[in-house]
Amino acid sequence: MISKQEYSKIVEKVSPNSKCVKNCVKAFLFGGGICLVGQIFYTIFTSLELSEEISKTLTSVTLIFIGVLLTALGVYDKVAKHAGAGTLVPITGFANAVSSPAIEFKSEGFVSGLGAKLFIIAGPVIVYGVSASIIYGAILWTLHLFGFTLF
Repeated sequence: MISKQEYSKIVEKVSPNSKCVKNCVKAFLFGGGICLVGQIFYTIFTSLELSEEISKTLTSVTLIFIGVLLTALGVYDKVAKHAGAGTLVPITGFANAVSSPAIEFKSEGFVSGLGAKLFIIAGPVIVYGVSASIIYGAILWTLHLFGFTLF
């Protein structure tokens, strides 16, 4: 039988070292790069004398399109292996989360493949996001009834 100290030594020897700082720097740089690309598109759209609202909408649509395109081409996953959490920048990460299962199961047909699997990953995010917003809204409304104002 093996002692706890011997087991701990074996686990420590076999376990990989944490690369937390390196991973955080990569996530920061890749995430910042995605945001920079978004800012470049926004600047281009506003320089075309489009309104601020339309420029923001076009920037969002463009980033979603790029995220889905890179997912379909298999590039997004390769970048995510190196970028880690940096690819979770909300708009492109959500586009990847929605399009990835849809692309993977498209061969099963539009209803049982694409339709059924479209929100397999993003569905829980939507459900819990909506649920949380309802709960927070109810709390703020209740506080407002008692005269507390937070905003």
